[in-house]
Order: sequence, then C-alpha cells, then structure tokens
Amino acid sequence: MPEYDLLVVGDANPDVVLTGAPRRPAYGQREELVERGELVLGGSGAITACGAARLGLRTAFVGRVGADAAGRLVLGMLAERGVDTRHCVVDERPTALTVVLAREGAGGRAILTAPGCLPYLTADDVPGHLLRAAAHVHVSSYFLQPGLAAGLPALFGQARGTTSLDTNDDPAGEWRGLDEVLKTAGVLLPNAAEALAITGEPAVEKAAEALARRGVLPVVKDGRDGALAWADGAAVRVPAPYVPEAEIADTVGAGDSFNAGFIAARLRGLDLPGSLRVAVACGSLSTRAAGGTAAQPTWDEVHNQ
Repeated sequence: MPEYDLLVVGDANPDVVLTGAPRRPAYGQREELVERGELVLGGSGAITACGAARLGLRTAFVGRVGADAAGRLVLGMLAERGVDTRHCVVDERPTALTVVLAREGAGGRAILTAPGCLPYLTADDVPGHLLRAAAHVHVSSYFLQPGLAAGLPALFGQARGTTSLDTNDDPAGEWRGLDEVLKTAGVLLPNAAEALAITGEPAVEKAAEALARRGVLPVVKDGRDGALAWADGAAVRVPAPYVPEAEIADTVGAGDSFNAGFIAARLRGLDLPGSLRVAVACGSLSTRAAGGTAAQPTWDEVHNQ
C-alpha cells in the first residue's frame, strides 16, 4: 500500500484578497477603501493539497517557501489542514505573494503575483522515495515554475502511480513547451480559457478533443457550465449544481478544489462521469467562504449535497 494517496508538487504562498476593489486603483498616494480584506492560503498546489486532505487523502506537499514570516505562515496553514510539508524547501529568497483584486461580475478578478522563490523549484527538489510512495502525483502552476517545468517529463516518468497537471495561467501568454510533458502526464486539468489558449481552438469541446490527441486525458473546468472531459473519442459532460449568486462568497481557488475532488474520486475508484460530478461539487462548495480553503468540503459533504 502506498505511503501517501497524493503528492502535490507546486506553488504555495499567502493570498491577500481584497473584495470590492476599484476597477482602476488610484495612484498618487490616494487611499481607497474596499469592502473586505482576507489573508488566506494561496497557490494552486497548496489549495489542491488542502482540498485533498479535507477529502480524506493522505497528502504530502513539496514546494519552495522563503525563510520569512510568509513562508512560516504558509507551512503552518498547510500543516493545520493535515498536509505533510516535511519535504518542502526553505529558500533564502522571499516567499511568493499574491494580491487578488476582486469585483462582482464575470471576469471580476485581477491577480498580481510576486514570484519570489517559486521559479527556483526543480524536479531535483522532489525526493525520489516520495514519487515512489504516492498513489498519485499532481503538479500545479507549470508556467510560474520554469525550473520545475524543465524536469517535469522525467519527474512524471519516475512516479509509480497516476499523474496529473494543472498548468494554470501563463503570465507571458505564450503557452509553449507543453508537448513533451503532455505525453507523460496522465490527466490535464485546465479551465476553459486555458484549454482554448493551449490549443488555439475556438470552442471547449474542440480544445478537449485536440488535447486528447496529444496523449493526455483532458478534464476541463467550465465554470457555470460544469466540466467536460474527452475520452474514447467522445465528450463527457457534467453540469454544475445551481448555486445562488447570494451564496457565493469567493471563487478564488475553486478550480483547485475541483482538482482535489477529481483526484480523490479517481483514487476511490469512481468512473469518469462520477469523478467529474465529485469534482464539480467540490469546486462549487468551495465558493461558500472567502479564500480557497475555508469552505472546502469533506467527502461526506460532497455526497450529502
């Protein structure tokens, strides 16, 4: 039996989430007030790891944080949620930091990230025995961590279990360098915009089909339209549950909670449609509170929904 159900390799940082931010902040030392501010755990990898632990998976996380207050905060938050952080690297460079400016309405988020030590994580930072000790290995934020990206095909090749990748956004907007890693990653977990950007296709189903031809199982997060996978030459769609607008506190990290739900469901032996339903439920339920981790559901909550 593997020592861990899941090993997550990727990004971890504090998120400062400011809700009700102005569309164009005023410069010139002018102070403006917002509705609410939250200091929460951020980073796609960290949020996915916490979601998986909340769902009952034995979860380990490997990433780089600084030897600073932000790094200590991040490691403490992960440990409080039951994630094993013993193999994280503490770097002399500062911990990454993200500020999220949130507004109501579609596309109502601006994300500003100071990468700090994130680009310096490499595949060599991941102990080989951990790769062999995990039933599943998940990697996040491909484009924020070029050092890791360079060695990712080999890292996936060492994994004993199944694997997955969430590229997240490409700040450069280039979406290059994925050909080799998609041949070795078992599952790709983009959102709809990322799937379109990676493939250049005009529609989500076409993008999923194109990704499948590149050797990976594409599982695409499609917001209020639920999720879409492409398997055995056909689309598999699952709708999102209806969530009243008034009950949505924050969508930050919902896609990472989706990742955790999909991985947990597959490890528990659910088929593809069933795994998509769990994933969509996890993403939806995570929006009930500010930040990516505060409202992540348990396995029982998902099935009692």
